[in-house]
Amino acid sequence: MNIITQTYRMYIDGFKNMTVGKTLWKIVFIKLLVILVFLKFFVHDKTFKTEYQTFEAKSEFVSNNLQGR
Repeated sequence: MNIITQTYRMYIDGFKNMTVGKTLWKIVFIKLLVILVFLKFFVHDKTFKTEYQTFEAKSEFVSNNLQGR
C-alpha cells in the first residue's frame, strides 16, 4: 500500500508543478476529443441497428452468418 501511495503522490506533485505541461495536456485532450468525434460520425456510423431496421432483417443476417460457419 505504501508504494501505491508514493506513486500517487509522485504523479499529483508532478501535475501540480507543471507549467507548460498543463497546456500541452489540454491540447492532447482536445485533439483526442476531435479524433473520437470524427471517428464516431464518419467512420463508425454503421452499426447493426442502422444497417438492419426490422427484426426479420436482423434475424436473417444472424441466421445466415451462423449457417455459414
